[in-house]
Amino acid sequence: MTMSSFSESETPVVVGYRRTPFGLVNGRYKSIRAEGLLGAVLGAIGEVSGPEPTEVIIGNAVGGGGNIARLGLLTAGFPARVSGISIDRQCASGLDAIVLAARMVAAGGDGVYIAGGAESCSTRPLRARRPSSPDGVPEFYERPSFAPDEIGDPDLGVAADTVAKQFGITRQRQDEFALESHRRALVLQGSGALDRELVMPDGGTKRMDEGPRPGLTAKTMERFPPVFSAGGTVTAGNSCRDADGAAVAVIMSARRARSLGFTFWLEFDDAATAGVEPAVAGIAGGVAARTLAEQLNFDPSDCAAVEFNEAFSAQVLASAEIIGVAPDRLNRDGGALAIGHPYGVSGAALVGNLFRQLSSDGVDGVRGLAAVSAAGGLGTAAAFRARVR
Repeated sequence: MTMSSFSESETPVVVGYRRTPFGLVNGRYKSIRAEGLLGAVLGAIGEVSGPEPTEVIIGNAVGGGGNIARLGLLTAGFPARVSGISIDRQCASGLDAIVLAARMVAAGGDGVYIAGGAESCSTRPLRARRPSSPDGVPEFYERPSFAPDEIGDPDLGVAADTVAKQFGITRQRQDEFALESHRRALVLQGSGALDRELVMPDGGTKRMDEGPRPGLTAKTMERFPPVFSAGGTVTAGNSCRDADGAAVAVIMSARRARSLGFTFWLEFDDAATAGVEPAVAGIAGGVAARTLAEQLNFDPSDCAAVEFNEAFSAQVLASAEIIGVAPDRLNRDGGALAIGHPYGVSGAALVGNLFRQLSSDGVDGVRGLAAVSAAGGLGTAAAFRARVR
């Protein structure tokens, strides 16, 4: 059963979105912890949600545990009676948070939900395993395991090289896609279209993402060596850079949105998840999107906008093939290859991109699709319809 089968009081809609500009790791936000980034965005989204949401749901991938949603909402000054929940599906976390909020509305929770993600790669805690003996030393490690050793748990860059090889995606195609992402992101920044949605947690006035490179050329791209696999095609140029940031959306029922006077919203259609072998983790979002399209019986190439997280060019190009969408139809304003990838945030940013793009188009009933792949071979996809009143 799709959301269109539900009553207005059970139909989830996205009515607003805010985010920080994304800062590169150890860049503009190097001294701001995740709760500071989140608190700034939650405070700003209050103009849309009202002063007291029903629940705050936040995705986070590399924090120190605890409950970043609760910490962030209290940092923002929300009343202590407001509750929060944090979730972790790595890079899919922000999108999953929005899907969870939508499911809550569909289940009859006719409240106001704020959902998204927060990440500070710059201030993430060190990870260590306890020593096996009292006089031993901790064993520090970079990332947790996402799959058992007997299955294989490759670095995501290695997995991107595997995807490139399996799908026959050349280095040239990967570089060209990355260059176009930077070009599109720079066009968006220069247009002023981001001004309304961006929140400045550092008190600065530079209302733009830190990552897009205006001087990047094909010649420059050719100089990047393979970085993950000997003889591979994935380079620093056609991979995203780690980033810091926060992004949230406001979700409520269509009935409530109408009563509050909203004239545009994204109606949540449905979502799907998928699992693939960890060796090709980057295509999981594509498989999830294809599953969702089959579920809802639509052709992804008919969507007015398709957003797919750009962790690596190779996995985006392979996923475009799986979904059945021409690569140049993806990510009309660029993506993580240009602006950076704050892991738990990027999925929410995809929904924000759909909100901005489809509200600007102003066409009622058209569909937008967002999808993201995550560590361990997991993917999430969600479909929305633009509603213009």
